Parts: sequence; C-alpha cells; structure tokens
Amino acid sequence: MSKGKVLVAMSGGIDSTVTALMLHKEGYEVIGITMKTWDYATSNASSKETGCCNIDSFNDARQAAVDNGFPHFILDIRDEFGDFVIENFVEEYLAGRTPNPCVMCNTHIKWRALLKRANALGCKWIATGHYAEVRQHTNGRYVISKGLDETKDQSYVLWGLDQELLSRTILPLGKYRKSEIRQMAVDMGYPELAKKNESYEICFVPDNDYRGFLKRRVDGLEEKVDGGWFVDKTGKRLGKHKGYPFYTIGQRKGLEIALGKPAYVTSINPDTNTVVLGEEQDLDQNEVSVGKINWVKYDGVTDGMEALTKIRYKDKGALSNLYNTDNGLIMRFYENVKGIAPGQSAVFYEGNDVIGGGIIQKGALK
Repeated sequence: MSKGKVLVAMSGGIDSTVTALMLHKEGYEVIGITMKTWDYATSNASSKETGCCNIDSFNDARQAAVDNGFPHFILDIRDEFGDFVIENFVEEYLAGRTPNPCVMCNTHIKWRALLKRANALGCKWIATGHYAEVRQHTNGRYVISKGLDETKDQSYVLWGLDQELLSRTILPLGKYRKSEIRQMAVDMGYPELAKKNESYEICFVPDNDYRGFLKRRVDGLEEKVDGGWFVDKTGKRLGKHKGYPFYTIGQRKGLEIALGKPAYVTSINPDTNTVVLGEEQDLDQNEVSVGKINWVKYDGVTDGMEALTKIRYKDKGALSNLYNTDNGLIMRFYENVKGIAPGQSAVFYEGNDVIGGGIIQKGALK
C-alpha cells in the first residue's frame, strides 16, 4: 500500500537521487522534479562543472526516474528565482552587506515552488536531499533538527521555512552519514554518483567569483565604486580600494594593501565608499541585532533564553542569550565572536533543534 504521493526535488546529484530512490523503495509514490533556476550557459564562467542547472544533471535525474519507473519533470523557475534571489544578492552587496542566497532561495523560492507543484499533482509531501530532520514537537509545531552527520548538517540554511512548509516536508537523509549515502548509491546501482564531485558554489556563480558576477550584472559598477578609501577605525586614510561591494567582513586576503601587519575588513560604509581595516581583535563582538525572524520550535522566546547561535554556515556556534526587541532580537554572547557580518543568517539552537533564525542587521558593543 502506498504511503502517499511525494514530490522529490532531484538535482541529479547523489543526495537527491538517493532520497528519491529511498522513498520509492519505502512505498511512497514518487514524482521527481528538477528545477532550473539559472541558465548556466549564460554565466560567462569557466567550464567548471556546477552542481545544478546544466543538462548533464537534468539527464542524470531523469535517468534515475526512468530506471525506477516513476515520473520526472523539469520545472523552469528562472524568472521566479532571478527576480528575487539574484536581485537580493546584488542589492545586499551594494548595501555593504554579505548575503546568503541559498537561505533566500530555500525560504522564498524553492520550497514554495515545490509546494505549488505538489498541490497541483496531488502530492501530500515534498522531499529534498538536505542533511537535516523534520519532526512534530509535543507543542504541535514542526521543528528542524541537525542532521546526524554534523560535517554535512544543513539545518542552518533551512531556518526560514515556515510551519506550513515544514508540515509537508520529508528529509530522509538526516538520519544518515554521507559515507552511508555513498554506499547506498553503490548498492542501488549508481556507483558513478558516489564518485561525482559535489558543488559548493552558488549556482549562479559557478566559478565562485562573486565580484565578477556583480561587475557583469550591474552596468558601470566598477566606475561607480572605484577609488574609495581604506580607512582605520579613526577614519585615517590608508590607501585606495577597488570598490566597497568587493569586500566582506573578516576578509584578510586580496586587499592589496601593505600596512606592515595583517589587516582585516571590520566594517563597510557604502554611503562613503569606505572600507574600515583593523586588527584581528577588532573583529571581536559580543552583541548582534537580528531582524526578519522566523520562529521554528516555539512561537517566540522569553527574554534571556539561552541558545547556541551560529552566525555562518560552518560556524560551530557560541552560547548566547536572546532578548526581544520591537524589530527582532538582540543576541548577547557569553564570549566575543569574530566576524559578525550584516546580511548573513543567525540561527539559534536548543540542543539539536532550531529555535529560529533571522538576518543579522548589525553588531555592537565590542
């Protein structure tokens, strides 16, 4: 007896393919869907393989579906994706912030596109190959939890999913380690997937050169921002830079300025086209304001609640207390953390569970 229809997002890679085949074997009525978010051929990047949006990936996903007797569709969401994710990416850099396009895509585009098509196809569930888990808490809310394999855990990029989306989501890989998934691919008859290179680049920046992307995307950007100044924290000019959008908080390499000691980007001011440089300790902060909050495990928190907060994807997290404000939260860390970058996500955890998350607005109180 079927466990119900599930729409599985299939990129053509190992994780999503094993997800689809695993659910198919477990008795779900699987429908595969591959989303075209970006035209790789127009990226002007090198020929380096990217993890999605190329014809080989589409063919790999379709072949797995054909081999196992379930339907597969290709969904073109380039307009939906571009209007929001790419414009947000560009606007954030032009505002002197550091965006996380994968969070924006998951939150506003990918899951909504899946749910819309799932409803049209009569699917009860949607599924992806993310390394995280979803369950219903005793309070009735749906919770995202860390995946078993902490080296692959992707709960950080899923904090923006609301309760409606989580209630329809299955994440089968959260209970497994990557090594186990590779072995499953071999056992299922797809040894080539276990050897396939994984992509860690942004899908629309496949050569990992976001500066080049910005230059191609914004007409005359280099001329508009060239000639700004590197300054120290007192405002003293240290030398010319190539334009504030081409730098990020915490950056040390590629500054092309000699000060006789290591220098780090500590803040960015787009209004004056200045980039502040300082020493490593100048990156230390113990407080950060966060807006655009999405609550996951609870529908809010009481002032002073303790949480482990991650301020970037590969961050191990640091203990903090959460305090409500009119516009979101203030998080106060027990110890200083380095490189708080406005525009990135702050995700707060209780054990392995995501309490919620939001967008970093600014840091304060060194």
